[in-house]
Amino acid sequence: MRPDGRRPDELRPVRITPDYNLYAEGSVLIECGSTRLICTASVEEKVPPFLEGQGKGWVTAEYGMLPRSTHTRTSRNTGGRGQEIQRLIGRALRAAVDTRALGPRQIVIDCDVIQADGGTRTAAVTGGWVALALAARKLERAGKLTKSPIKLGVAAVSTGIVAGEPRLDLPYAEDSAADVDFNFVMTDQGNFVEIQGTAEKGSFSADDYGRLVALASLGTKQLFALQAAALAAARAT
Repeated sequence: MRPDGRRPDELRPVRITPDYNLYAEGSVLIECGSTRLICTASVEEKVPPFLEGQGKGWVTAEYGMLPRSTHTRTSRNTGGRGQEIQRLIGRALRAAVDTRALGPRQIVIDCDVIQADGGTRTAAVTGGWVALALAARKLERAGKLTKSPIKLGVAAVSTGIVAGEPRLDLPYAEDSAADVDFNFVMTDQGNFVEIQGTAEKGSFSADDYGRLVALASLGTKQLFALQAAALAAARAT
């Protein structure tokens, strides 16, 4: 039995609350079990210097953990781990966007962890995509875009092998004890954007990997449905 009583192929309870921030062009609170993040999308009418004059836009991300989001207080400094995670989020969300349709503007996705219990990077991708889609919708409704730049749905989930059993969506207690640990970023067409994985103890087989892929596919399908529900529930303006 898993610590929280879930089946091996069951996600933690996930809730995505849109329009969580009054000021941001797009925002959500995403809750995956006890992991909670605020994801905001801010539109800037400029692009990084390397894109100037090309007529294309850009999507980037920042990630941070609040000082008491874990059992003990940590510094607000992002550090190497935080930088690696925010680069992952940026890559994942850029895969969802037609940068020419976005035009010469940048959307910054800020992912702030307010409580961590495993899976913060995957929650950031999943919630960040909704915030991004809400910001794009706002640009469309304001007449600043002729069509949506969102070309794909993107979501992410963790899988792992714990006590010899493949499991979906690991909380910290399982993640810290996992023999194998993977993060999958997938599109709503069933393709992969990024895969991060390692054997923490020993090695794993191709069959093991296939089981983890199947769990990730199952989990992201559910997350895409939750993302769609959050967009449908968002305010009209």
